[in-house]
Amino acid sequence: MPTLHELADYCDKRTRRTAFKDYPGAVNGLQVANDGRVTKIGAAVDAGRGPFEKAVECGVDFLIVHHGLFWDSPQPLTGAVYERYAALIRGNCAVYSSHLPLDAHPELGNNALLARQLGFKVRRRFLAHEGEAVGWIASSKYRRAQIRARLEEQFSRVAAVECGPASPKEIAFCSGSGNGAVRELAAAGVDTLITGELREEWFNYAQEHRLNLYCCGHYATEVFAVKALAAELAKKFRLPWTFIETDNPL
Repeated sequence: MPTLHELADYCDKRTRRTAFKDYPGAVNGLQVANDGRVTKIGAAVDAGRGPFEKAVECGVDFLIVHHGLFWDSPQPLTGAVYERYAALIRGNCAVYSSHLPLDAHPELGNNALLARQLGFKVRRRFLAHEGEAVGWIASSKYRRAQIRARLEEQFSRVAAVECGPASPKEIAFCSGSGNGAVRELAAAGVDTLITGELREEWFNYAQEHRLNLYCCGHYATEVFAVKALAAELAKKFRLPWTFIETDNPL
């Protein structure tokens, strides 16, 4: 039976955890330990009481999440915060978090996998953060209407702002929040962005700069990487795994 340390160490190396500079609140890596044994792996987009309770119900004792526990300032372990941690401790469930490393990864990352899922081949990196690019740019042979149709097949909700060319040559991918990506499109020579969510203000910007912007949901565009890492880890250590879905519409 593999140990907690073995699984966490593999994830650290595979995601380049120690080398990748993320936001301070990400606290990538093992965030909550268990008794040291792992029998089933889980994957979830978010840390929270709901995903934790579902994971425990499924027998998961090593849960990989994209959005971890420590984004806010320190809080007393009371009320809802206590219940969140109590669900883990009672269920002997460890939590491993990986944020930007799992957006940027060329094989396991949300952006590379999203592009490939839609039938695009990634060509070059996009959107640097602390010296590391987190997004990808793919070449496109499809017209805008075809791109939108592919997105609508993949995602339940697609908000489209189509002010750019009808036949974009390249597409930028930025999973989750794309607010930091829109202004970077021109420098990258790209006029089409597929992302999770955007602020309202980018509508006028897209009109003025002739951009195509597609928002497919923050949660929905970030399910790919945790699934991929969990599946790879399960195969490596011969363990079962499951995805913990939370029906998040945002």
